Amino acid sequence: MTKTTLLAACAAAALFAVPAAAQHQHHPMPVPSPTPVPAPPVAHADHGAMEHGPPSTPAGPADDPMPAQGITDHAAMGHGSTATSMAMMMGMGRTDYLTGSGTARLPYNEAPMRGAMFHAGEWMLMAHGYAWGVYDDQGGRRGDEMAFVTSMAMLMGDRDLGERVHVQLRAMGSLEPAMGARGYPNIFAVGEVANDRPLVDRQHPHDLFMELSARVDYRLGSSDSVFLYGGPVAEPSLGPSAFVHRASARYLPLAPITHHWFDSSHITYGVVTAGYAAPRWQLEASAFRGREPDERRWNIETPKLDSWSVRASWTPTPELAMQVSHGRLKSPEEFHPDEDEARTTASVHYATGPVTTTFAYSRKNRLPGPTLPAWLGEASWEIDRHHAVFGRVEHVRADELFPDEGDPLHDRLFKVTKLEAGYAYRLSILGPLGVAIGGTVAGYLKPDALDAAYGKDPVNWTVFSKLVLGL
Repeated sequence: MTKTTLLAACAAAALFAVPAAAQHQHHPMPVPSPTPVPAPPVAHADHGAMEHGPPSTPAGPADDPMPAQGITDHAAMGHGSTATSMAMMMGMGRTDYLTGSGTARLPYNEAPMRGAMFHAGEWMLMAHGYAWGVYDDQGGRRGDEMAFVTSMAMLMGDRDLGERVHVQLRAMGSLEPAMGARGYPNIFAVGEVANDRPLVDRQHPHDLFMELSARVDYRLGSSDSVFLYGGPVAEPSLGPSAFVHRASARYLPLAPITHHWFDSSHITYGVVTAGYAAPRWQLEASAFRGREPDERRWNIETPKLDSWSVRASWTPTPELAMQVSHGRLKSPEEFHPDEDEARTTASVHYATGPVTTTFAYSRKNRLPGPTLPAWLGEASWEIDRHHAVFGRVEHVRADELFPDEGDPLHDRLFKVTKLEAGYAYRLSILGPLGVAIGGTVAGYLKPDALDAAYGKDPVNWTVFSKLVLGL
């Protein structure tokens, strides 16, 4: 059996075999309290979207590896807040979804991420963060190795303003700019620039300011509402929830090589989104800045509203969240200033609690230029309070692997598939602090024309230790 075949089998097992094995761990949908009064901090108040979602019941020892006062389940803690606050404080009925990054929806049953929750007067505050130490060894002739730290810290505040109005403020940042403009090795990844050159086979760091935004909801009836979201750093209504905030990617230390097909706009300088939200569907439209962040990642760039997007989301059950979206981006790439982009995406998130999955498809249509498709599948299974297995399979059609115009492969289109699988051991440290220790291995399916540049069968592997405020 070749290395690539073995890796494909491991990734396929992580993506498709473990969900069936975990069905017996499904937990019933909690019933919300009929009293529209905010609940005090408890060991586990379901996260998700302060915007919408049902309040929860405390999780038992089998569900939570680190029970502690002041911890709240938070499936996409980077963006969103507790279901309890919106559903209960605004007196809303039961809904079947959580909020991921920006205004994107996730299944209510998405495996929770935990963070600290506390009150300050009329405000309910939530905090979450991580520092992720990674050793990354990318094989092949264009590979590299590097030890680095990715990080994120966020704070959200929610409160009611009267009977019908609810406001949420969000701030999120990262110290990843300290690793340098070129970020970390990630072969076959493309997008953005460093040192005035296109980034190829590298993943750029996140900006210091990942989000500075506000959301205001106005309740129309018992469950429907209209909302306005945005800020100088925010995320438009385009694509699925960003990989940083998907539970299916919780233990995967490297960004997907399809990042710039699905969620490259999750840090956008200038966003205004208006939408209509119902318990099981949502329609929204955004105006935003199309240009991706530049390599100077410590500052806030000038906001603009030169691009647009629309998204429709459907959450028919607690297990499912689906979206389709389309956007027109004005000159997104610094090295292709005369090219706009029409991007269309569709995604399905399926979650049973311990098992969470994401399946997504995207088409980037360069204007002028070729149409480049990509797809992705992710799965994570938290087997018990300590052990988790996970995987990702993604396929991309890329034309930026050889950016030098004199290269004979310049602007050639290549189809690349990456297969990745991993394991994490989770344990508590003290109070809300926890750590996940693990590793991944990945291989690739690619055309023979890339052998001279990348080697015949490049393999990469990582080992990591992820320190989390709530694991």
